[in-house]
Amino acid sequence: MQIIQKITVKQVLTEKSRAELLEYYETQRQTLEKEREQLLFEQKKVEHKNKFQREQVSDYFEREVHLRKEKIKLVDFQVEQLQTLPLGSEIREREMEALAEIAVGDKWDASLFNKTIVVTDGIVTEIR
Repeated sequence: MQIIQKITVKQVLTEKSRAELLEYYETQRQTLEKEREQLLFEQKKVEHKNKFQREQVSDYFEREVHLRKEKIKLVDFQVEQLQTLPLGSEIREREMEALAEIAVGDKWDASLFNKTIVVTDGIVTEIR
């Protein structure tokens, strides 16, 4: 019988992976900044058209802009943490689902479900 189990993928921090992650975070930050600027522009545009619902429109856009600012703060924090981590550290990259084969008589314990894949510079280096 096959069951679906979650597998953790960890990335070993190297100079190359650090540079790639920093680039990814910078791209993410720029995207969020553009979204925030676009929301501010749209807010002014909508407020000029709808003079009757200014408060509702303003509340909506303020909430969305605040959300983008919080996401930017999170990205900045992640960059800060990434820069302080020593090389060789394992960073939890994602969780995936995989099929696991089980049969009558198999030992049912935590080792069956705690699977981890370790990746170094895009190459699987270990399966635990």
